[in-house]
Amino acid sequence: MAPRDIHLERMGITVMFRDFILQEAAMLLDACRGMHLTLATAESCTGGLLAGLLTSIAGASDVFDRGFVTYSNAAKQELLGVSPEILTRFGAVSHETARAMAQGALNHSAADLVLSITGVAGPGGGSAEKPVGLVYFGLARRGRVITSFEKRYGEIGRDAVRFASLETAMTLFNEAVQNFTPNPP
Repeated sequence: MAPRDIHLERMGITVMFRDFILQEAAMLLDACRGMHLTLATAESCTGGLLAGLLTSIAGASDVFDRGFVTYSNAAKQELLGVSPEILTRFGAVSHETARAMAQGALNHSAADLVLSITGVAGPGGGSAEKPVGLVYFGLARRGRVITSFEKRYGEIGRDAVRFASLETAMTLFNEAVQNFTPNPP
């Protein structure tokens, strides 16, 4: 635990985000600022943690456009335009839904780069096909193919799955920004 975290906890203040992930978020925002990129998020199982992390950094508003918390299927459809067919055929926890969420956030924002997260945080809700700890991430960029990623964290506990997803999301966002090349005219 970082010294700041220990100090705050001794004072009885709960620390939402540890120093290392705050530093990662600050570096991401600085890189985006330097490249004139804006970000948005579409979250389900993380319930807005990624947007919360990014906006915990002062000055984030010049980079972070918006965050969508779409926990229910109805919210995914209404706010992001995820088709009922995708949700019925593949389920809310799938590559297809993660990509559709990312595309929807891109369509409903001014962001250049969007990350979506959907998964089974647990402790219930898992199945043999989609166990607790299964999380999908979607990454969308204007004018590019939308990609998705799967992570299986296992039954490590609800909060641990959500915070592990947050760390993965930061890695994916940072890699996307580091590898960013302008779209061809």
